[in-house]
Amino acid sequence: MALQDLLRCRPRSPSSPWPLPPPCPAPASTPCPLPHGTTTLAFRLAQGVVAAADTRSSCGTYVACPASRKVLPIHARLLATTSGTSADCATWLRALRCQLALRRQEDGREPGVAEAAALLAGGLRAQRGRGLCVAVALCGWDRAGPGLWYVYSDGTRLPLDVVAVGSGSPYAYGLLDRAYCPDMPPAAAYALARCAVAHAARRDAYSGGCVDVFHVRQSGWVWVSHSDVGELGGLARALGPTEEEDMEGAEQTTPPAGRGWDPHSAGGLGVVIPGTPCGTSLL
Repeated sequence: MALQDLLRCRPRSPSSPWPLPPPCPAPASTPCPLPHGTTTLAFRLAQGVVAAADTRSSCGTYVACPASRKVLPIHARLLATTSGTSADCATWLRALRCQLALRRQEDGREPGVAEAAALLAGGLRAQRGRGLCVAVALCGWDRAGPGLWYVYSDGTRLPLDVVAVGSGSPYAYGLLDRAYCPDMPPAAAYALARCAVAHAARRDAYSGGCVDVFHVRQSGWVWVSHSDVGELGGLARALGPTEEEDMEGAEQTTPPAGRGWDPHSAGGLGVVIPGTPCGTSLL
């Protein structure tokens, strides 16, 4: 047999009476979901918007960074609280910052908070279904006054008065629903924001570190405080009376109708927060 005849030969498998199974399709590559944890909140006042967040960044059960910044500035009168994947939030907020700068040059005016929310939601809606994890609360002041918009990675955008996002948000809502009022003074608003995040950090294992509090005013945003969660634990415990004291107060005094901030409320419901200016109370 010549060499060229050997090269023409092809190996063949022996014939089998059983049919071979069809090849399995390759599974689609999906990212491994990891639990994220954070506590961010914001609420609107007559004097602006107060925003607060913890500083712990986690990846599953691993604390990636105990001192991260979750309240990011967009421009002089606009902040954003971030919750979700840190890389996604930073990338999209950087893109939003550039889009607002271009819009400012084209129109000759500062875009409003609603315009910023529409730009961010439109970009996220175009990338829906690609595994993005972005939950942002835009806190700003424009020609219409203080504004607060919630934007999610599926393109949802909602104007709100109070919002809390993250794994610790249910615990923060427990205090916000009890004590928030649009007419509360700034000192009480700062104390409420600190205590709400500290209380959530005590209950949620993925939240912790420190608490950053910001206030967006007509003149611009200011960084109010940076407090350690461990030092605020006593404040969170002092927010309300025990069940026995609450029952005694309910028997002696009829609570006022509706909810709201009242520093002179009766029945033991007004609680003075230590470490705040004299007369600061929370319901």
